[in-house]
Amino acid sequence: MRILLIEDDQVIANFIVKGLKEAGYCVDHALDGIEGLDLALNNSYDINIVDIMLPKLDGLSIIERMRKQKIDTPVIILSAKRSIDDRVKGLRSGGDDYLIKPFSFSELLARVQAHLRRSSNVIETTNLTIHDLSLDLLARTVTREGKKIDLQPKEFTLLEYLMRNAGHIVSKTMIMERVWNYNFDPQTNVVEARISKLREKVDKNFNIALIHTVRGLGYVFKKNNDSSP
Repeated sequence: MRILLIEDDQVIANFIVKGLKEAGYCVDHALDGIEGLDLALNNSYDINIVDIMLPKLDGLSIIERMRKQKIDTPVIILSAKRSIDDRVKGLRSGGDDYLIKPFSFSELLARVQAHLRRSSNVIETTNLTIHDLSLDLLARTVTREGKKIDLQPKEFTLLEYLMRNAGHIVSKTMIMERVWNYNFDPQTNVVEARISKLREKVDKNFNIALIHTVRGLGYVFKKNNDSSP
């Protein structure tokens, strides 16, 4: 899942970005309204988190321009303004939620997760199971043949992405866009290295391999040993 954060306070931004990445999300950050609007209009995000008071262009103007461009990505507004009128104005401008500063990260994360569930076109499952491998999205745990597998946050996100696309080839670029950031060097071997580590944990000690390489195309998650999709 990709999230856009538009926040000019570097301390708050670092706090949010760190927390979201630890939760397994991919985050782009803009420090001013113009940069934020450009990212919002030219990239695909699953949710936007927008501060109201921004240099160059305020948050409400960003949201209004997004809506005029028919971009319906959920928006959580961050603001130190506490009045009911301010909250109403934010929601009427096209915001989906309003969080007053200071806030706890756990509350922001809960709201992000809630909006992501609501914006999905399918009923959100809390558990993915393929063959004998199960991934619990709420507890963030993984088991195979009933045995717990300990994964790092990025490994968990990568496995979730592969499982959600089971039976379909996902390219290195697709993985980088959904699991990491767009600005990764396309020549980097970070995807290959992380896939290798994931295989060590998910496949190595089991009879059936689930993660397969499709030469020249990418990777596919399935329970047979055939490398074709």
